[in-house]
Amino acid sequence: MSVEQITASAIVVATIILFVWGRWRYDLVSVFALLAVVLTGLVPPQQAFLGFGHPAVLTVIGVLILSRGLQNAGIVDVVLRLLAPLKGRPAMQLTGQTIIIAVLSSFMNNVGALALMLPVAMRTAYRENFSPAIILMPLAFGSLLGGLTTLIGTPPNIIVSTFRQDSVGRPYAMFDFAPVGVAVAVAGIAFMMMFGWRLIPSDRRRALGAEAALKIEDYITEVRADEGSRAIGRTIGAVVSPAEGEVFVVALVRGESRDAAPRDDEPIRPGDVLILEGNPDALKTVIDDAGFSLVGSKETGPVPLKPENIGIVEAIVAPGSRIIQHSPASLHLRSAHGVNLLAISRHGRRISARLKDVRFRSGDVVLLHGPADSMAETLSELQCLPLAERTVGIGRPPRLIMASSLFVGAIAVTLLGLLPVQVAFIGAAALMAATGVLKLDEAYGAIDWPVIVLIGAMFPVGAALEATGTATLVANGLLSIVSDMGPAWALLVLLVVTMTLSDVINNSATALVMAPIGVSMAAQLGASPDPFLMAVAVGSSSAFLTPIGHQNNALILEPGGYRFGDYWRMGLPLEVVIVAVAVPMILVVWPL
Repeated sequence: MSVEQITASAIVVATIILFVWGRWRYDLVSVFALLAVVLTGLVPPQQAFLGFGHPAVLTVIGVLILSRGLQNAGIVDVVLRLLAPLKGRPAMQLTGQTIIIAVLSSFMNNVGALALMLPVAMRTAYRENFSPAIILMPLAFGSLLGGLTTLIGTPPNIIVSTFRQDSVGRPYAMFDFAPVGVAVAVAGIAFMMMFGWRLIPSDRRRALGAEAALKIEDYITEVRADEGSRAIGRTIGAVVSPAEGEVFVVALVRGESRDAAPRDDEPIRPGDVLILEGNPDALKTVIDDAGFSLVGSKETGPVPLKPENIGIVEAIVAPGSRIIQHSPASLHLRSAHGVNLLAISRHGRRISARLKDVRFRSGDVVLLHGPADSMAETLSELQCLPLAERTVGIGRPPRLIMASSLFVGAIAVTLLGLLPVQVAFIGAAALMAATGVLKLDEAYGAIDWPVIVLIGAMFPVGAALEATGTATLVANGLLSIVSDMGPAWALLVLLVVTMTLSDVINNSATALVMAPIGVSMAAQLGASPDPFLMAVAVGSSSAFLTPIGHQNNALILEPGGYRFGDYWRMGLPLEVVIVAVAVPMILVVWPL
């Protein structure tokens, strides 16, 4: 090995170790990798930031913005219509939702597709009395499988397309991934629907039931007995009796003292604060009957509940929401956003802290009340996903028609070769903003900047692997493993290695590292690069063993009540199915 090859190898290995370690976020690690290849002379300084203007980066930006536009336009209403006939049939709901998210992920960012379907899935589990753990993992995995089917389905497909451009002079077309991707997706979804969901640990699958501890409908709320309240002078037992055992007093706060287990015969005094637990309907009954006021944050004081002039909505705190680790008091919900926190549920576990001091976590279910006409915008600002059933029309039909037309138009001009994909999608995104489908700040907010930084920074690293011959060196090492077994086995090894790497680092980073190695393996074998690039594309998006391999796996960790070790139970046999289907399909569709 030359000094340059040793240096490039050391940088890549160190980068992968830092990705796996997770102490620093992947975009920061990728910037360090970029600086390393520049400072060591592997990449000229004037080429250091060319990756940020790469067509792949621009295409990903366009897809992210268009995905947000489709969400704003009301595509969730269409999904609800499609699922309506399946109400009351959990098995069919599981199948229908997984197929829908796979189709959505084919044409929009798969993280956006999961964000769209997550509240639908949670609401279904809540209404039909089964654990969200049964549906959320198949949903996340289905979104990854759907992304395999088109050029824009997932960033790794866009990335390998650019390597094909460099290798054979033209990128992949929009549906070149479909023959292999659809076969893999169908096989993977069929496995999950018939067998896979049963491999989820039984205690997670039993987590939601008629008498289970994990009950989305159980909330913690905080009320005050102000002067004039009908509760004053009555005992705690008498106050909660209208709920017929469905509301419990978690704690009584009186001045500076706190009683974590107040007696039923304890009389209520003016200024007493009660922390109540129960379902929304029962809580409302108690609050109305006793004349309680909801306790607001320190800045607003008590908030009277007036059902006649407010809207109430259930929502889930989305992973990555800006309110995570913040308390209701610090967020100034009422003055800054015009809403009040009515109650909070956290996987059915009793929350002993004062409501205003609770710090939000991903997966918390909150009950908010405020102006009904602005609630959707408020939830978007807070990055919470609505769980309450929404009426058709939240996304106005003209906006949905406009958004869909722009999206389909971008795909059409790409297929006809009139514009490069990055120009078509950025142009459609700009038109969405110009026509009011989404606001400019929403467009910028839709961009997953850490992923953009990752891809832009890692392109020069991948170029360094090729320029120094390191990719060829690694390719020869992989080929030596199957030197006497033929090119098909080399393809299998490349796919398995890529899948393994994708389980521990970001899928875009995996594609950027493995694509040049795949091209080098093809060159060493005198074969077409297409089957090897397809293997990299499939492997990069087949991260099913851990919650850290893909953002969608992380998104469902807390809402589903999963543990780190739950993923491989369904993910490992799923990856075996994918390998068994993908390798022969690649060899048929993209001959060596």
